[in-house]
Amino acid sequence: MRAPADTGGTPATSRTGLALRRTGLLLLLIALWWAASLATAPYVLPSPDRVAQRLVTLAASGDLVANLLTTLSRVLAGFALAVAIGVPGGILLGSNRTLGAFFEPVLPVMNTVSSAIWAIFAIIWFGLSPLTPIFVVLMTALPLIITNVWQGTQAVNADYVELAQTLRFSRLKTLLKIYVPSILPYFFSGARLAFGFGWRVSLVAETLGASSGVGYRLRQASDLIQTDQVFAWTIAQIAMMVVIEIGLLAPLERHLFRWRRDVRS
Repeated sequence: MRAPADTGGTPATSRTGLALRRTGLLLLLIALWWAASLATAPYVLPSPDRVAQRLVTLAASGDLVANLLTTLSRVLAGFALAVAIGVPGGILLGSNRTLGAFFEPVLPVMNTVSSAIWAIFAIIWFGLSPLTPIFVVLMTALPLIITNVWQGTQAVNADYVELAQTLRFSRLKTLLKIYVPSILPYFFSGARLAFGFGWRVSLVAETLGASSGVGYRLRQASDLIQTDQVFAWTIAQIAMMVVIEIGLLAPLERHLFRWRRDVRS
C-alpha cells in the first residue's frame, strides 16, 4: 500500500510562501492607498511617496529614532514594574484561596478601566512628565499579568505538589520545579498581551501628558495639520512593534516552549 504523499512542504517552504503572501497583501494595500491619494487632498490623505519622504527626513534628523526609543523605554519601564508586582501578586492569589476569593471580582473591574482614565489621573498626579505614560502602562498591564499568573498557579497539578511535599522539597524548590513550569506559558501569554496594550496606551498617555515621545509628536503633527507626518509616525511605531513581535517575542516563545506538542492542524 503506497503511503500518501506529503503535500505540506518543508517548514522553510511554508514560511517562504507565507512571507510572499504577506508581502503581496502589503503591496496591494499600498497600491490602494496610492490610488485613493490621487483623488484626495494631501492634507487629508498624503500619498505613500510623500509619507516615505517624511520618514526619511525624520530619520535623517535623528528625531525618529530618539522619540521611538523614548516611548519604548517608557513602555519597558511600566511593563517591568507590572511584572515585578504582578508575578508575586498572581502567585500569592493562586496559592491563598482566601485572598483569591477576596480579589477575584477586583481584577475584571481593573481590566475594564479605560487607559484614558488612567492617563487623566496620571496627569493630575504627575503632570507633564515621563512618569505619566509609565504609570498608565503599569496600570494597564498589571491586571493582565496578575490574572494570567493566577490562572497558571491554578493549573498546577495537585499530585505534583503532594509529591514535592512527600519528598520534603523546600518552598523555593517547589516553586521553581513545580509552579514555574506551569505558570510560565500563562505568564508569557499575558506578558505579550500586556506589552502590546502597554505600547498602545503609552501613545494615549504621551498624547495627553508628555513633552516627548511618539504620542507627543503625533499630537504635535495633528495640531499643525501635518498629515504626512502623522502617517510617518504611525507607520514607524507599527514597524517597531512588528519587529519586536516577530523578531523577538515570537522566536522567544518558540524557544521557551519548544517542548510543547503543536496541536494545530
